Amino acid sequence: MSQEQIKTRIEGGILEVIIDRPKANAIDRATSTALGEIFSAYRDNPELRVAIISGGGEKFFSAGWDLKAAADGEEVDGDYGIGGFGGIQELEDFNKPVIAAINGICCGGGLELALCADIIIAAEHATFALPEIRSGTVADAASIKLPKRIPYHVAMEMLLTGRWLEAAEANRWGFVNEIVPAANLMERVWEIARLVESGPPLVYAAIKEVVREAENMKFLDALRKITRSEFPTVKTLYSSEDQLEGARAFAEKRDPVWKGK
Repeated sequence: MSQEQIKTRIEGGILEVIIDRPKANAIDRATSTALGEIFSAYRDNPELRVAIISGGGEKFFSAGWDLKAAADGEEVDGDYGIGGFGGIQELEDFNKPVIAAINGICCGGGLELALCADIIIAAEHATFALPEIRSGTVADAASIKLPKRIPYHVAMEMLLTGRWLEAAEANRWGFVNEIVPAANLMERVWEIARLVESGPPLVYAAIKEVVREAENMKFLDALRKITRSEFPTVKTLYSSEDQLEGARAFAEKRDPVWKGK
């Protein structure tokens, strides 16, 4: 795979990742493996605070699984690298925020990749669908995640019929946080990324772990696990310099200086 098919840049504590594989930014095994390596490096780099993921061009965020590669014999259930398909959805201990900038068509595995993000900002012309039903495959990750994110019957209609959602409808169902004109998409996403970058990274890590691990726990069980610092990220936070810095900054009526330790 050409290195130019995934473009990255770092500005301060922000990592930007652009899938640039014309014409549909589809993801084959090599691309998925490369994304996993990029996001695992992001996870493990204490200097990086937030990541942005988007697609190259103005038409596609990502069409998902590369059906041309499949037609050439690439197995749908093959090894897609350290983070699974798209490099994120199976990445262990992934406790850093990700913002998805949906710059066009977001379907199939591309939609599943977007579902891995914590914040989703879409251009006005963005569209969303799960067309796997028409190619005889299962949208596996979406079948698990989507009914928990939007109304059940809307999710099932998308899964069972492959129906497309315009950006406005996706926003109405709560699938995307915000819709902006295409020309302003990346400016708005970077604005949000800089806001997140300025925040407390250890708190972000604790939030992501708690949200992920508590999903299938009873409320009181999860709450007790937090208060007893039984989540590793919560334990780290409550014994950190940043925890003290937050209290001091509040008492001294100044902005805190987060060190991530």
